[in-house]
Amino acid sequence: MVRVRVFLLLILGFLFTRARSLRFDLESGRTKCIAEDIKMNAMAVGKYNVIAPTEGHPIPDSHKITVRITSPYGNSIHYSDHVESGNFAFTSTEAGDYLACFWALDHKPSTMVTIEFEWKTGVAAKDWSNVAKKGQIDVMELELKKLEDTVRSIHDEMFYLREREEEMQDLNRATNSRMAWLSFLSLFICLSVAGLQLWHLKTFFERKKLL
Repeated sequence: MVRVRVFLLLILGFLFTRARSLRFDLESGRTKCIAEDIKMNAMAVGKYNVIAPTEGHPIPDSHKITVRITSPYGNSIHYSDHVESGNFAFTSTEAGDYLACFWALDHKPSTMVTIEFEWKTGVAAKDWSNVAKKGQIDVMELELKKLEDTVRSIHDEMFYLREREEEMQDLNRATNSRMAWLSFLSLFICLSVAGLQLWHLKTFFERKKLL
């Protein structure tokens, strides 16, 4: 039983959908954006907070930030202005790159704001503690449910990547076709210009009676 649990946990560790957690610095007056490729109807949750420049003291106004989450087509998913922390959750209605942009007010002299940001999508975004409480299932059943949802998520991700690959192949074929026509057009123009130059030189020499 213990070996089975360890094996399942290892599989979950390798197969779990993306969970991005990072800390970065943002200079005042600047904007920094982080992109996440999310497929259609996928769950996404995130949270962010500003690290206090002086431990044990409240965060000053100069270190508060503005946060905006936008969809691939520019629709606003989440917006918070002049805050020190926040969180968001949504189910994607568009497939593609979602942007999380952070902006700090400009100050003189400039300040450096340190931000902690966590972004989970897919299976990793689910609150498994609440699932366990609501369903009154034991640890083993919970791990199996995690594995089932992970496999389903990977299956959907594979189809999503296949669709993206087909789109890229169609784009490559269209680009190659246009490049071929452009090459023929360029060759035709070059030959036409060369022919006109030869005709002009021949006419010029004949007029000057050099031929």
